[in-house]
Amino acid sequence: MVTKRIIPCLDIKDGRVVKGVNFLNLQDVSNPVKLADYYSRSGADELVFYDITASFEGRKLFTDILTAVASTIFIPLTVGGGINSLEDFERVLSCGADKVSVNSGAIKNPELIGQAAKRYGDQCVVLSVDAKRVDGTYHVFLNGGRVDTGLDALEWIRQGVDRGAGEVVVNSIDTDGVKQGFDLEMLRDVSEIVHVPVIASGGAGGVQDFVDLFREIPDMSAGLAASIFHFGEVAIPDLKQVLRENGVCVRL
Repeated sequence: MVTKRIIPCLDIKDGRVVKGVNFLNLQDVSNPVKLADYYSRSGADELVFYDITASFEGRKLFTDILTAVASTIFIPLTVGGGINSLEDFERVLSCGADKVSVNSGAIKNPELIGQAAKRYGDQCVVLSVDAKRVDGTYHVFLNGGRVDTGLDALEWIRQGVDRGAGEVVVNSIDTDGVKQGFDLEMLRDVSEIVHVPVIASGGAGGVQDFVDLFREIPDMSAGLAASIFHFGEVAIPDLKQVLRENGVCVRL
């Protein structure tokens, strides 16, 4: 049985961890280094670090904060935000990242996925997709949900994996921060078309949402969340204990 992963997400803006609802109304949460250390010691399987305004602001990712976070934790670290070239991959990996998440940079230059996979290995390339329902289909959005690319999300994910992405993070804008559960419909549709690990993101409101995720979609590799962990609504050790009691294989 494949072990399921629990992954907290640090959304970074102006050097601080923030969180919003449907990608809007961002609120300050904490110092990223302190929060990362807490999660590393609390049983998180991995950590995701997103510089959420780097692409929108057209700048490089905060490497000083990233280096401090990477040197603090002892679990795998995935980093994204402003990744537009192989040089950006190199810079982030040299700061201590284990995997690099590409989103808008891959849409602007799809060949980046294959180039990075060839140089660093498929396992290093994570395709992150912000998707939202538009007229009955899933569209890919950019710049924190501000721009509708018009791209069909399922087709884009299929192409990204074919090009070499070794993992996919599906961020449902419809459920982000709402705490009413993961977007099971969207996640099921994605899991049926790819053969690589898929990480569910957006909508977790409590322990039961993770139980439902792994029960309803057995192939789902991981559940990612922010608010419920940041604000102490769910403790990772407690979550994992409940998951195990419900027959979900997790690392305690």
